[in-house]
Amino acid sequence: MPDVPEIPDLIGFFDLLGVLANGLLGGAVARRYQLDPVGFTVMAIISALGGGAIRDVLLDVQPVALTDLRYLTVALVAAAIAYLVPLEGRRWRQIFPWVDAVALGTWAVVGTQKALLHDIHWLPAVLLGVLTACGGGVVRDMMLGNVPVILQRSELYATAAFAGGSALVLLHLLTSGPIASLGALVVGGGVCMLARKRGWMLPTEPPWKPPRVHRR
Repeated sequence: MPDVPEIPDLIGFFDLLGVLANGLLGGAVARRYQLDPVGFTVMAIISALGGGAIRDVLLDVQPVALTDLRYLTVALVAAAIAYLVPLEGRRWRQIFPWVDAVALGTWAVVGTQKALLHDIHWLPAVLLGVLTACGGGVVRDMMLGNVPVILQRSELYATAAFAGGSALVLLHLLTSGPIASLGALVVGGGVCMLARKRGWMLPTEPPWKPPRVHRR
């Protein structure tokens, strides 16, 4: 594996955009459950920062939300926006999937790249990228007493994050710097958007059925 460069500034911008997008999503979920302002704040922070915090704990480093005030600030701003402005309607449904796809691709790239910078093998590094992209939503759903959406029959969210992280590993064999990161972001976000538009989902059971055993 070649040396992995630091995360480019442009990816850092998209990382904060992902915090905003998932904070808004957490706030939208809080509105659906009719939570109070504290509930909005908790759901936004968990959705926006939960996956990255779990990743950083596994990497034995301080969570970025505790060392970079921008992340917590953006999450709190998202909570306030979601509380004051109902996030619904045609315009929201048109814009949010694109922002969500960019956020997923970015977090898959950032999570994978941070793991590689800590000399983690490429496969667990990609899985940490998936955790970064999906972990906050999983924790949020469990706090609300629901089965996490990514474990149900839904769009290829975790699969798209895995594709983005894997693309980063492969692209680093060919190039480095922002090109590899942006290319992987496009792959992860693109798979997410295609799955949403075309209704791609993983099957809940194998496509083949095992033969039945009849007792005599």
